[in-house]
Amino acid sequence: MKTIQILLAVAIASGIFDSCNAQADKNDQSDKVAKPEKVEVFYFHFTRRCATCKAVESVSKDAIRELYGEQVGFEEYNLDEASGKAKGGQLGISGQTLLIIAGDTKIDITNEGFMNARSNPEKLKQIIKEKIDPLL
Repeated sequence: MKTIQILLAVAIASGIFDSCNAQADKNDQSDKVAKPEKVEVFYFHFTRRCATCKAVESVSKDAIRELYGEQVGFEEYNLDEASGKAKGGQLGISGQTLLIIAGDTKIDITNEGFMNARSNPEKLKQIIKEKIDPLL
């Protein structure tokens, strides 16, 4: 009888310790927030470009380098060339586009780029910063 009581006490104690350890593991995992590996900015354009198209690329590229250095990538693609068509096809791009990508997150800031690149480049830089900072 005494042996049964000891075995029962050991079984209950081990059950309590196991359940506490399982909860600690769950809490440790929930504290970790997955961040994308890299944030990248893509600018897609055609061969024939107006002054605004060129300004969107220039202001965006300068803002990325100034604000983030090598931490955020910037690539431009000509949609009239094979490499631009291929990359555009991967991302579902068919026209002039300024796009921020981090993991599965895609943020299209084309309209903001074309509205501000020539008339208010500082505002475009601010918009780029507002969109990228939460992704880092």
